Amino acid sequence: MLDYQPPQFKLDPRLARLLGIHTQTRSCIIQALWQYVKTNKLQDPHEKEYINCDKYFQQIFDCPRLKFCEIPQRLTNLLLPPDPIVINHVISVDPNDQKKTACYDIDVEVDDPLKSQMNGFLLSTANQQEIASLDNKIHETIESINQLKIQRDFMLSFSRDPKGYIQDWICSQNRDLKLMTDTVGNPEEERRAAFYNQPWSQEAVSRYFYCKIQQRRQELEQALAMRNT
Repeated sequence: MLDYQPPQFKLDPRLARLLGIHTQTRSCIIQALWQYVKTNKLQDPHEKEYINCDKYFQQIFDCPRLKFCEIPQRLTNLLLPPDPIVINHVISVDPNDQKKTACYDIDVEVDDPLKSQMNGFLLSTANQQEIASLDNKIHETIESINQLKIQRDFMLSFSRDPKGYIQDWICSQNRDLKLMTDTVGNPEEERRAAFYNQPWSQEAVSRYFYCKIQQRRQELEQALAMRNT
């Protein structure tokens, strides 16, 4: 029997058919179970820690509902030792038989030789600096692409309707200028006489004189009151 590191287990036939896994580590089996739960939407929508078993889960776990944290414990009875490697070989004791050579293919899991190299690469300070430099270049390239897109959109809109685009652009720049300078009103309109030949102008003049009259009246009343005292 192979010494698997980390340990591997053979799945119960029902669970193996459901997950499509014959032999695997415990963590991979639990991950496959969770993937099955998500794919089939078995997680309770209100109580997230519970799983509503479908007919296959009910046959395997023998319950209509269970907590996901219970699965590792329930898996204990569903995991078996992996199958041993069996090689059938006939030993002949007849001296007249010719010697035969047999070859067998046995699948074994070994560590990826690139794993240690990748770890060394990721832990290297020089490589980290190179990665950071490449990230900065990527961000700069993306920013350049965005700026070029803005310029392209500008030119495209201008080519379609030069007059309309210039007017819209001037209005936009005017709004930005007001925000930056805290300007109140519209100087461009206010410098024209037609701006004051509107109904609101007469009302504004009446209000202005009314306020001035009230102000003068208060001043006179205060002056008379002081004289009388």
